Amino acid sequence: MISLVNSQESTTNYTDAITRLARAIIMSDGEFSLVLACCNVKRQQQIVSWLEEFSSADIREVLIPPCAKTLYTPLINAIGTTQPEALIVRGLESVVEINQLIISTNLMRDELRKQFPFPVVLWVNDEIVRKLVWLAPDLKDWAGSTIRFDVPNREFLDHTELSA
Repeated sequence: MISLVNSQESTTNYTDAITRLARAIIMSDGEFSLVLACCNVKRQQQIVSWLEEFSSADIREVLIPPCAKTLYTPLINAIGTTQPEALIVRGLESVVEINQLIISTNLMRDELRKQFPFPVVLWVNDEIVRKLVWLAPDLKDWAGSTIRFDVPNREFLDHTELSA
């Protein structure tokens, strides 16, 4: 039986991406930064768990509700009076009015910088990245290169199903 997947290479890619994400959080040193992490929804929680192993930072997660019209309000409500060292934002792919949310976030981007003196990691998919480029180019420019946790679709197949 021939395996189409090089699991060692995949593990190395994940480790490299997690290391980059942990480094982006650590290097912010108490200043706002916007980080885009691209991964399918099913793998996000596993990657966040791995990130917590790599980093000792106080990382808080926020799940954006599908009815959200802005990004700013749910983030402010989630952090309250305590400030984490990093904020991981999930759920953007489920927001019904995602175009409105992206546009309003672009308009309020200076408030993000003022109110969040720590990195904000947005979990995105390719569609959200495209929308950021078209609807919020100024906000997208604030993010460095997108950290990708790409896995070929065939990797999700059970190795026993692969045949020569």
